[in-house]
Amino acid sequence: MLPFTLQQLRILKAVAKEKNFTKAAEVLYLSQPSLSKQIKTLEKNLDTLLIHREKNKISLTENGKVFLQYSERILALCEESCRALIDLKNGDRGNLTVGASQTIGTYLMPKVLALFAQNYPQIDLKVQVNYTRLIVNNVLNREIDIAVVGGEIPDELKKNLTIKNFVEDELKLIISKSHPFAKKKKINKENLYYLNFITLNSNSTIRKFIDNILIQNGIETKNLKVVMQFNSIEAIKIAVNLGLGAAFVSSSAIEKEIELKTIEILKIENIRITRTLSIISTTESYKSKAFELFYNELSILKNTIEN
Repeated sequence: MLPFTLQQLRILKAVAKEKNFTKAAEVLYLSQPSLSKQIKTLEKNLDTLLIHREKNKISLTENGKVFLQYSERILALCEESCRALIDLKNGDRGNLTVGASQTIGTYLMPKVLALFAQNYPQIDLKVQVNYTRLIVNNVLNREIDIAVVGGEIPDELKKNLTIKNFVEDELKLIISKSHPFAKKKKINKENLYYLNFITLNSNSTIRKFIDNILIQNGIETKNLKVVMQFNSIEAIKIAVNLGLGAAFVSSSAIEKEIELKTIEILKIENIRITRTLSIISTTESYKSKAFELFYNELSILKNTIEN
């Protein structure tokens, strides 16, 4: 006999998320005393303390954190097994959760998702957009079936992932139409020191990637003049349009601006900043019919972009 039930795992997961017994009970449609009893039974059966209880605050112990990781994987695998049976029974019907890192999820994926939803309305499609590392962790926990990310994937996580190159994404240097450099079209590396830069915050994966490429090309990034930092690409584009500075932005994020000719793109002599977007999924998870259909849509998009 196992020392736990699936319901107890669901309860532990809810408590960890809500950090409150009463809220967790409400989410699971249980009474608070019943939920507390289940937690005590679980701790007794495992012979270990899973939750710290201090006044009105609760938190997981180290044992609780470790057990939660396995609980999430067990629950995700149970859900996956149900999806596999549904696929076998209903053919193309099923559920699919798609993930994307932030820039991709905002500018590139909506086209694919809209077309997929139109072509396969019988598939229940859910989407998560977040930082690359969080998306990768959710893929590993089987909370996401397939994802497209642009950030660097930690080496220690790669061994449990299937990673396929998707497309190249170029990060272009944009300025306003009224900028003094607007007529130049191409600048040399030294010109970068005369620009006012608008960037994402210093913890941004894209910001770090751009800085690394510039450093590799002999540019002292600490001497570049950063006048503004934002948490969104849209805010950066607005600031550039207002003539407040220059910015490196993903080509997928400026398609509308290029079409409307509201910005200018500056090329840097002998420097081109590109990154490879990746399609990721877990190595051992069941690949549903819905997964295969969505992967095919991504392949079609890849061919369209490359050709």
